[in-house]
Formats: sequence, C-alpha cells, structure tokens
Amino acid sequence: MLNFEPATVFGSRHLADLFSTAAMRAIFNERNSLASMLLVEVALAKVQGQLGVIPAEAATAIAAAARVELLNLDELAAGTLRAGLPIVNLVEQLIRLTGKPHGEFVHWGATSQDIMDTALVIQIRDALELVEHDLDSLISVLATLARTHRDTPMVGRTKLQHAIPITFGFKVSIWLSGLLRHQQRLAELKPRVLQVQFGGAVGTFASLGDDGDRVRAALAHELGLGEPLMAWHVARDSLAETVCFLGLISATLSKIATDVALMAQTEVGEVLEPGGQGHGASSTMPHKRNPIICEQLLSTGLSLRRLASAMLDASVHDHERATGPWQAEWLLLPEAFLLISRAMDNAVRLCTGLVVRPDAMQANLARTQGLIAAEAVMMALAPSAGRHHAHEMVGAACTHAIASGLTLAQSLSRDPAVTALIGLHEVEAAADPARYTGLAGREVDRVLAACPDRPIGGTQ
Repeated sequence: MLNFEPATVFGSRHLADLFSTAAMRAIFNERNSLASMLLVEVALAKVQGQLGVIPAEAATAIAAAARVELLNLDELAAGTLRAGLPIVNLVEQLIRLTGKPHGEFVHWGATSQDIMDTALVIQIRDALELVEHDLDSLISVLATLARTHRDTPMVGRTKLQHAIPITFGFKVSIWLSGLLRHQQRLAELKPRVLQVQFGGAVGTFASLGDDGDRVRAALAHELGLGEPLMAWHVARDSLAETVCFLGLISATLSKIATDVALMAQTEVGEVLEPGGQGHGASSTMPHKRNPIICEQLLSTGLSLRRLASAMLDASVHDHERATGPWQAEWLLLPEAFLLISRAMDNAVRLCTGLVVRPDAMQANLARTQGLIAAEAVMMALAPSAGRHHAHEMVGAACTHAIASGLTLAQSLSRDPAVTALIGLHEVEAAADPARYTGLAGREVDRVLAACPDRPIGGTQ
C-alpha cells in the first residue's frame, strides 16, 4: 500500500477549509474522479449494447464490474506513472473485473481522452451547480442589503478621497450588478461546456465506422450532456472559458472584499465583518477584529485569476492530440473550482452577517464640514454665475473654510458675491450632503428590478 501524505493546502486538515469547501472537494476527490470515469465507460457500453455495436450481455457485465471499491489503487497509481494517464490501467482492471468474453468489449471504439474529458465534464456540471447555488444565494443577500440601505447616505470616494455623497444601497448595487451578469454568463456557458467528448483516436470515429456519430448522440443523451459539433480533443476554449468565468466571479468578490476591508478600518468604521468568538482575533492584541473573511476572499481571488491565465495557455493544443497542455488542465481546473467554492461561501457569509453602521457613515459625511457638498453648491450657483465662475467661487470658499475652521455653508454665507446670487437657506440646503445623492435610489431600484423573483438555487 502506498503511503500517501497530502502535500497541498487542499489535503491539509487545518488549511483545507480556508481555501475550499468539503462539498467541492468531494466532487474532485480521487474516488469521485474514478467513479465518473467508470460512469462514462458504463454509459458507453450501455448505448453500444442498445445500438447493437457490442453484445447487450457485455454491456450488462461491464456495468456490474465497474465499481470503484473493486479497483486496486496501488496498481492504478503505478500504471498511471508508466502510461502518463490513468485510463490505460483503469481499462485493464475493468477488463479483468468484467471477465471473458465480455471484458473484451470494454472501452469499445473510445480513446483515453474521450473518457477522461467526459468524466471531467460530469464533474464540472456538479461543480457549477454548487457555484450557481452560492451565486443565487449571494444575489439574494445583496438584494436585501441594497433594498434596506437604498437611502442610507454615505461618502462616495474616488482615489481613496471624499468625492460626493452616495448611498450604501448604491454601493451594494454596484456589487450586485456584477453578480447578475455572472448569472447570465453561467446560463450561456453551460450549453458550451457541458458536452460529451467522443470521437476515437483523432476524432474521426475510424474504429466505429458508420456507428460513430450514432454512438456519440446516444452517449450524450444517456449522460444528460449536449452533443458537440465534433470532437473537441484539441479545441479547449470551453474549458478555458469556464475557468475564466470563475476568475471573473472572483474579481467581483474581491471588489466586495476590498470595499468592506477599507470601510472596516478603525478610522472609517462604516461596516464590520460578522462577529463571534475569536473571529479575526490577534494572538497578541486583544482589541483586534481583523477582516479575515476579506483576507481569504482576496487571497483565493489572487490565486484563481492566475489559474485563469494559465488555463488560457493550456488551451493551445498541437495537432489532433496535444503534448502537455491537456495534462496541465488536470492541475488547473479542479483547483480553480476548489478556490471559487471557498470564495463564494465566504462572500455569502460576509454579506449575510455584515454589520452596517449608518451613524459612522453620517459622521464621515460630516467630517469635512460640508466640503463634500462643494459640487452641489457649485451647481446651485452655476445658472446665475456660470459654471466656471461658480467653480472658482466655491473653490475659494473651500480654501477659506479649511483655513478658518468654518463649515462650507458658513464660509459661503460670508461671501457677498455668493449671497448676491442665492439666499442663505439655498446655501445651507445645497451644502447638506444627504440631499446630494443624485439618482442613487432610482439606480438601486433599477438593479433590484433585474434580480430574479426567486433565485434558482432556492434561497428565499
């Protein structure tokens, strides 16, 4: 028996759940990978038996023998090392397990990549279901958050500086709009990637003759997969698209994490991560509440987006069967799904329990004593003074307010040139940040209207 010790974070008992989830690991673990390959071999034999390509009795015998627990994994490991892929020995063992004469019909007319690619697609289908469920859940959570804080005013920031006011619901809707696009992308992606692979040695069905395309159509139907235009042994764009799709999701989740981490800074304090015993604890500073969920989102996102780049390189295959890029996919694609599983779970957890502090948002709006509403005052003066002159007038008032410690409204009210154009009550109204959120509320409503009434994943 081989002495196998996991050597990555995904096999570590104390690190695995920081970078993946148990549900996604179960899809890509060794047992399920082998079970998926055997499932394809059984389905192939079944449809070939139904079509008269092989004896029906052989198909029945193959199905009875194709059980993961009957495989010798040590032999499989040694055989994989020799052949460079697992299917050769897997087929050898399945032939023995099936017995003569029926074992001779195992893997009839197939090539190794037919079985492994189709098995991978089955795993991708299950993995995308998990992603879709979490995506729907996150959309539902953010829709509730945006609706609740539709009109909660806060500082809008550009270049990390106060810009003009927005609402927290508006900020959340920016996050939400990206996720809605990912939902659309997923629906469009599925038909392209969830396709059977079957074509024989170079994709021409040479070993099956006229039966080849019938077998492919029947195999696709049996496995609940789509039928491709032709074999895609060396056309890997759909797999690359899948990992790039996961990378795009990670970019949106990293945007959320970045915003939350910045808003949770001590000096800002507008939101906090969900609390709990030991959450974000420091080993030496008792007062710390570190944004650890955001940290995890950012670290998994960074790794995942690098995988997307590598997957694009791995999609370039030579001739009718590649020399190396295919094997690279075995490393890249499962890891991408493992990383996105943790990122999605973390994002749902973060946004579900996010502590929102409108009082801190209001305090930050007032931090510059009305300067954040300078544009509002400028636009109030512009019809009378002209925009350029109004900009100069308000700019001078801002400089005076900063130097004197006055509020912007007080500084403006002491400028005769300003009060000659608009009244003091108009100055005070224009300098109120809460009144200058534009169409933020209507933009929130627009995004909410695009959300599904009931998420596909079933989250209420």
